[in-house]
Amino acid sequence: MNQKWWSGVASVLALAAAAAVSSRPAGAQTMEVKEKPPMYSYLANWNIPRAQWAEMAKSDAADEKLMEKAFASGTIVAYGNDMSLIHQPDQSTHDGWWSAMSMAGVLNVLDQAYTSGSATAPVLSTATKHWDNLFVSRYYNWHSGSWKGVYTHAASYTLKPDAPGDAVEKLTKNLIAPLMEKLLADGTIHEWEVDTEAIHTTNPNTFWLFYITANAEGLDKVNAALTDMLKANPLDGPAFGSMVDFSTHRDELARTNATYK
Repeated sequence: MNQKWWSGVASVLALAAAAAVSSRPAGAQTMEVKEKPPMYSYLANWNIPRAQWAEMAKSDAADEKLMEKAFASGTIVAYGNDMSLIHQPDQSTHDGWWSAMSMAGVLNVLDQAYTSGSATAPVLSTATKHWDNLFVSRYYNWHSGSWKGVYTHAASYTLKPDAPGDAVEKLTKNLIAPLMEKLLADGTIHEWEVDTEAIHTTNPNTFWLFYITANAEGLDKVNAALTDMLKANPLDGPAFGSMVDFSTHRDELARTNATYK
């Protein structure tokens, strides 16, 4: 993924890609992507039996009062919930999440969820599996607003053992962010972020790309934009692959309700 050049990768393939990309017209290299203040996101995952999905929807709706209060006070900058569309054995069917500009903001809302009883709603006791994640992102952007029934695509990647220590930063600044920013600007997506875990429960070399599309057609537009970019810059794919182990790559797709400040 890329519309810009990057260099300094300790592999001949990546260096060759950087040299090729650096020869692009100057107009393709004008975007400067800067690291932002850390944004923390808490994600609670649940595998809910199908017979209880209607009750889970009611529980999500009830949680909105707590989230709206935290949002209005500025404690959190975003919140929402997802329902998986591509089901896998023993994986989550539903999740709830919120984001804040500090870990304290995230955890204070979690405390409120326990105090209010939201975290112990009866439908949650029917879950066959449950797990949480606490992510941190330094590269993200969004449109302000609230949306119902939009689509979230999540992609997880694991860096190769010999990838440089700043591989996520390089890949994001020079490969991921330019494409995501273009799609955000034209309205194809509402939000994007690149996350790593703030509390590691999986391989520390794993990172995630999340983006929210305005509608189902947006998913096709993202894929088309990626295809067009790779055609225009055929070394971008190998450059990405020089640092990422694609054997561990996984995608998720969900219907989402989300609110962003």
